[in-house]
Parts: sequence; structure tokens; C-alpha cells
Amino acid sequence: MFSSNSNEWGTPQKLFDELNKEFDFTLDPCATIENHKCNKFYTAENNGLDKSWKNEVAFVNPPYGREIGKWVEKCYKESDGNGATCVMLIPARTDTSYFHNFIYHKAEIRFIRGRVKFVSFDKEKVVNASAPFPSMIVIFRNYNKT
Repeated sequence: MFSSNSNEWGTPQKLFDELNKEFDFTLDPCATIENHKCNKFYTAENNGLDKSWKNEVAFVNPPYGREIGKWVEKCYKESDGNGATCVMLIPARTDTSYFHNFIYHKAEIRFIRGRVKFVSFDKEKVVNASAPFPSMIVIFRNYNKT
């Protein structure tokens, strides 16, 4: 899970709970059966990128591979045109084109102090490992919601 063989990084429950108190999430569009955080969720098999998130409050911890830019763009567009609020947990990579095209000056950014201890589901046990990169919370809000 925490090697180049996987791009999935499970969210620590404490971090999710803190954010959920603030946002009251309704959707986890980047989940697995084992790690979903909301009652409504999508897995790789039913691809959250292809679904509407209209008026949802989405917690988004996307796969951290080359597809991450598509998830950032999806959050931006869902909040801008579909009434969604999207809260992302992603690596703090401020040099990327997706950061400059869809996050910088367009979303609220909260940098996380220290390294997140992500969760891996290794058969029957949960394994925690610190990320080898800094992380940030990115919040796309629908300011036009009535």
C-alpha cells in the first residue's frame, strides 16, 4: 500500500472525524469496500469520476498516482457547477499544473503540519505508516448554494 506498487493511502480515522465534524460528509467518491468513510461511496469499479456529485459534501482522498489531477479537476467542477462541497486530502505538491489550474486562488488550502499517518488494510490488521510527503486539505466550496 505504501510503496510504488499502490497509489491508495487510507485516511486516518481521527483526521476524517475532525473534518467530518466541520463538514458533515455525505459522499466518499474514492473508496474501497474496506475503507469507505461515508454510507454513500464509490469504488474503482463504479468510478466516482463518472458520477454526478450534485449537492453532495464529498470527502475526497483520491489515488495518489498520475490520475490525481483528474480528481482535483472533478472537485473544482463539481463545486463550481454542481453545488457540491469537496474536501480533498492530497499531497502538498504546489509545483503541479493541477495545483495552479484548479487549486491556487480557487480553493481554501490548509497545510498539514508534520506527516499524515495513513492507514493500510493488511488482511485482518490495520497498519499505520507516515507518508513520505507533506499533505494538505483542499476545500472547494459552492458559494452560490441557496
